[in-house]
Amino acid sequence: MPGYSEFYFNVDHGYLEGLVRGFKAGILTSADYVNLAQCETLEDLKLHLQTTDYGNFLANETGPLTISTIDDKLKAKLLTEFHYFRNHAFEPLATFLNFITYSYMIDNVILLITGTLHQRPIAELVPKCHPLGSFEQMEAVSIASNPTELFNAILVDTPLAAFFQDCLSENDLDEMNIEIMRNKLYKASSCNITIIPGGFQSSYLEAFYKFCEKQGGTTAEIMRPILEFEADRRAFIITINSFGTELSKDDRNKLYPTCGKLYPEGLHLLANADDYEQVKCVADYYAEYKAVFEGVGSGTGEKTLEDAFFEHEVKLNVLAFNNQFHFGVFYAYVKLKEQECRNIVWIAECISQRHRTKINNYIPIF
Repeated sequence: MPGYSEFYFNVDHGYLEGLVRGFKAGILTSADYVNLAQCETLEDLKLHLQTTDYGNFLANETGPLTISTIDDKLKAKLLTEFHYFRNHAFEPLATFLNFITYSYMIDNVILLITGTLHQRPIAELVPKCHPLGSFEQMEAVSIASNPTELFNAILVDTPLAAFFQDCLSENDLDEMNIEIMRNKLYKASSCNITIIPGGFQSSYLEAFYKFCEKQGGTTAEIMRPILEFEADRRAFIITINSFGTELSKDDRNKLYPTCGKLYPEGLHLLANADDYEQVKCVADYYAEYKAVFEGVGSGTGEKTLEDAFFEHEVKLNVLAFNNQFHFGVFYAYVKLKEQECRNIVWIAECISQRHRTKINNYIPIF
């Protein structure tokens, strides 16, 4: 029931919301990162992580620690927590949690297609897929030679089916078309898809946005700016990555998500931008994006645009915990833990490579 009261919310979702807030209290603090950055070896890193909520998650690793092992174990811990949420969730929270996994599924499919295109063995690619986006038919992706075949043979029985139909074409799967496919899957374009129960009429971001709006109340209030930012970030990145490629301005415009703050005027300006400075000028019209681009530098050790976007994303997700009785805390928790994983892996990389000058270039959360 859209906009139902907090009393009804607690009947079905109060336990899980309390649990995710408890998990959030275990997210690493700035003091933890300072201690991690002072570690001399990966074993030291392991010992310090044991004093946090991560506990003995690396206890079974008897051989020399590697970055990939740490990364895999971090993701496995997040996956265990997420599965607990999902397995105990009632509707509509269960559908909300499913939506969180769809973006990882999309990225996994694109990773597998790209790897197959470069003749990489599927057994080597599957372990690189994000566990939150795994599905049974993933390994069969290698048999497809075009998007239609990919859909009919593999994705028709997956949750991605409703989003994938909008991307079907008879084009071969080359690198340009694969990246266009990814952006179409995320793009908030209108199409006539009714496969998913509830009759979602659009691709992933737009469907997620509409679902949150349908819930109303605090869930819509919290998720609206988060998903608007995600849509706008993709628009900026699509524009910048298209410079120097064969992608025309008209084709670029068709890939932009339309559920963000940039729609419609900002997207029109981005579609006609010819270089990074013009993209930055578009961002200047929007206070929050102006601040993001102003923090970016081009020198050694300065913040990249990707890092600036991650920082802004962290701020939005932290704010989600200031309100109660909504689903946004589950999305925010997953994204904050994902950033925490990136931070730990970054520090571990710097320790492993003895490249300590950049070890503090992580993005603190609290």
